[in-house]
Amino acid sequence: MLAGVGLENLLEKRKMKTNTISRDGALTSPWQIDLLTVVQKERTTDQIFDCLIVGGGITGLTAALLLQQAGKKTVIAEAHTIGFGTTGGTSAHINTFADTTYQEAESAFGAEGARLFADAINEGFALIKSQIAQFKIDCDYEPKTAYLYAENEDEMKLLVGIYEGAVKVDVPVEYSDDVPTPVPFQKALRWEGQAQFHPLKYLTALRSAYIEAGGSILENTLITQITSEDGVHTAEAKSRNIKAKTVIYATHMPPNINLFNFECAPYRSYVVAVKLHSGEYPDALVYDSQEPYHYVRSHMIDGKELLLIGGLDHKTGHEDPEKAFADLEKYARKYYSISSVKYRWSSQYYVPVDGLPYVGKMPLAADGIYCATGYNGNGMMLGSVAGKILSDLVRKRPNKYAELFDPCRVKPIDSFSEFVKENSDVAYHFVADRFGLHETDSLKRLEPGTGKLVEVDGEKIAAYRDENGNIHALNPTCSHAGCIVNWNGEEKSWDCPCHGARYDIEGNVLTGPATKSLTQIGSDGK
Repeated sequence: MLAGVGLENLLEKRKMKTNTISRDGALTSPWQIDLLTVVQKERTTDQIFDCLIVGGGITGLTAALLLQQAGKKTVIAEAHTIGFGTTGGTSAHINTFADTTYQEAESAFGAEGARLFADAINEGFALIKSQIAQFKIDCDYEPKTAYLYAENEDEMKLLVGIYEGAVKVDVPVEYSDDVPTPVPFQKALRWEGQAQFHPLKYLTALRSAYIEAGGSILENTLITQITSEDGVHTAEAKSRNIKAKTVIYATHMPPNINLFNFECAPYRSYVVAVKLHSGEYPDALVYDSQEPYHYVRSHMIDGKELLLIGGLDHKTGHEDPEKAFADLEKYARKYYSISSVKYRWSSQYYVPVDGLPYVGKMPLAADGIYCATGYNGNGMMLGSVAGKILSDLVRKRPNKYAELFDPCRVKPIDSFSEFVKENSDVAYHFVADRFGLHETDSLKRLEPGTGKLVEVDGEKIAAYRDENGNIHALNPTCSHAGCIVNWNGEEKSWDCPCHGARYDIEGNVLTGPATKSLTQIGSDGK
């Protein structure tokens, strides 16, 4: 799982270590375990870089590696550690189809827009394959056949639209009478030539290749703001400033208040990895057409095959994560004979209001500041092609997707109703959560290991009681836009239902768009 090019020299120059990579939640995913990573001695930042890349996920590392290979001096600033965010929590499907169907893309962006979207998905897929081949990356990459099935008449109509849209943009698909699923179905589609991989093995290999190419990585460096003067951007972090001619926000959602807060909605998705009594696992990627949907695939983890069952997505901070996991496990046990649940975890992504990602110049920002967001559930392909688009923009090279994914594009009329729905929901939480919609409680009734919004002397407090009985009390007002956070009992985090900012039990930022911690208001222990 290492970059093959120059590996011997890399091993000589830098220490390697096997560790567990951290992620943005308390639950452990199978991707985090026993990864061999490069330990890079931190380099000085007293220079003007050609590009600062903020964020160390698949978008940031792809863009940084491409730029570094092109002769640019680059640095990655990651608020936590490489792979900490969504890339480390994905279920890592690589598809030629997307959550936004090609029929939907054509409705919003025309026939040419739909074709370009299909090309972008395919190019992201191809870039992953080429990086694996170029750097000889052992990341459990496996070609798979994918199936999407319908269980009723309404879902069958949906499949017809998906089929017709895919055929129109020359994405190979066919109807299938057979699906490797125990779920009764009426109609199905089959896509050959899909794939799966281990996302963090891939990401850590890109990291190795990037460092070998001369790139710099600054972990635990949260960029709070950027000022621009005379074509140079100064990024401010707690312990340092970084200067660069261009900046890429590869943070899944650009930080602080910006246009994307109104154009992308945060969602959480859930996965359980289980062992089956039968020992027989589907050799395919399988999806149903329910809303929210379910999917299954298998993966060898530490020499043992596991079935990954995921889905039941919902807006961040809106529903109970414990119930989501319970419902997912109930669904899994209904159709599979499960001997044990080995892992369960969740992750976050953003749904764009008009269906396509936003990749390009940051709206209302200084020239030379770029961003990428709104990948829906297809971050592996779209994050990869976004890295290519961004590297081309920084190098002032043409890219055929730049106009389609332009963050400053005019929103299609068809997306206006979705825009109103998502933002009226934000307004609801901004106002209503201040007026007692959450059940009040006392600190005395808060069980160890749990958190809750409680009332103390008429004031709302985000309170968590740890296993030792100590209270960790926070002001529940999100530092991003002032909404009230909700407790995520599974990931042990405080999640904002408006724009998806998340905080740990001490109030520290786990994921943006917030850049400031929740205010600690003190505790008396018990």
